[in-house]
Amino acid sequence: MAIRGIFLFGLVLLAAGCLRDETISAYGPGLWILDRVNGEPAQNGITLEIATRGRISGHAHCNGYSARQTAPYPWIAIDTITTTERACDQIEEEAGYLSMLLTMTLAEASGPVLILSNDTGESLTYIAYQP
Repeated sequence: MAIRGIFLFGLVLLAAGCLRDETISAYGPGLWILDRVNGEPAQNGITLEIATRGRISGHAHCNGYSARQTAPYPWIAIDTITTTERACDQIEEEAGYLSMLLTMTLAEASGPVLILSNDTGESLTYIAYQP
């Protein structure tokens, strides 16, 4: 009986791994460059990478960052962001960007543009990285 339960549990895990990815990872994969914050031009160099199912990462003003994201598209729910610990003159701006990123609840990927927004009207607009 116990072996049967373990076998069924294994099948459930296998099937879960084969399910279609419904997160932003399936709809907006790639490397994105922050272009605008609330419609205003953004500083160059801030990135958002959507490459791995359920994960985002990128580079802000000073540090690299990563977080979990499991909400189904078109929603986005970013969990606790972890960062490297490098200091720089723009650490306050970085903290502001990362705090704002945590508040985003909606994602819209359309061609070379990715817009993250929330219910308070804030938005982060990214453009696709073109090497």
